[in-house]
Amino acid sequence: MGDRWRVEVDRSVCIGSGMCVSIAPDGFTLDSARQSHPARPESGAAEDVLEAAEGCPVEAITITLLDSGEAVFPPEG
Repeated sequence: MGDRWRVEVDRSVCIGSGMCVSIAPDGFTLDSARQSHPARPESGAAEDVLEAAEGCPVEAITITLLDSGEAVFPPEG
């Protein structure tokens, strides 16, 4: 995976389960209100960050390609 990603968390959807931090501890942090934030909003592609997005119980995490804006997760359907 050599792509560069933009990772975003919709905090109006996030329920603070912490699953993303458990799966990708270097990719996400929780603030004092237990809202998730990407540790690095723009970063290299990382399998654990994708796994965290796929495992988010409320699908609050989106990943797009930094250069084109193309959806990585959730995939465009």
